Amino acid sequence: MKTKIFCDIAELDKIRRFNKKKIVKGFTTNPSLMRKAGAKDYKSYSQKILKICKNKPVSLEVFADEYNEMKIQALKINTWAKNVYVKVPVVNSKGKFMGKIIRELNNQKIKLNITAVYTAMQTQKILKVIDKKTKVIISIFAGRAGDAGKDPVPEFIKSISLAKRFKNVEILWASVREPYNYLQAKQLGCHVITVPPSTIEKIEKFGETFDMLTVGTVKNFLIDSKKSKFKI
Repeated sequence: MKTKIFCDIAELDKIRRFNKKKIVKGFTTNPSLMRKAGAKDYKSYSQKILKICKNKPVSLEVFADEYNEMKIQALKINTWAKNVYVKVPVVNSKGKFMGKIIRELNNQKIKLNITAVYTAMQTQKILKVIDKKTKVIISIFAGRAGDAGKDPVPEFIKSISLAKRFKNVEILWASVREPYNYLQAKQLGCHVITVPPSTIEKIEKFGETFDMLTVGTVKNFLIDSKKSKFKI
């Protein structure tokens, strides 16, 4: 199965550039990336992104922590464009499962990206509250799991197996740490991987042999030693 690459980004200039790349099939962002990009008004900034990305899926996240406000935000975000996926966390900051809002938004035929997922058990809980028609992405945070000393691969294997009964559900490898994660995601059968711009550029250069890598590494050491005018 072909694993789609989504670009995880918020800077408008980079979105313009990466939207032109055939390898990029969609975009994801979050409040942290938006803040880092200098966004002041969430709605107007999101609409600038959507103006650039008209034909590819774009995931935009709610940032409320309680049910009522989260639902209001989700419904508003959904009206901004037809290609929007509303990102909703699997739990809120208190650890409460957001099944009620996931079910209600799904019942209203709103495309969802359920984010901050780490376990197959969470995937199973999500699958229990959605239908088998409306599009849902389940984003499993592999990199952050690895940062905590946890192996995310078994959770992907179980989650992908659980989701096979749902043709409308895609499992997404999130929080990439290195280009090789793309190959891991493909081997596991992930439908999507969301990747930062610098890593996408490295993926585009896949194909160097070990011999080429060896020579290139030694050349870089040589160049740097000459620039520094090192002597022994």
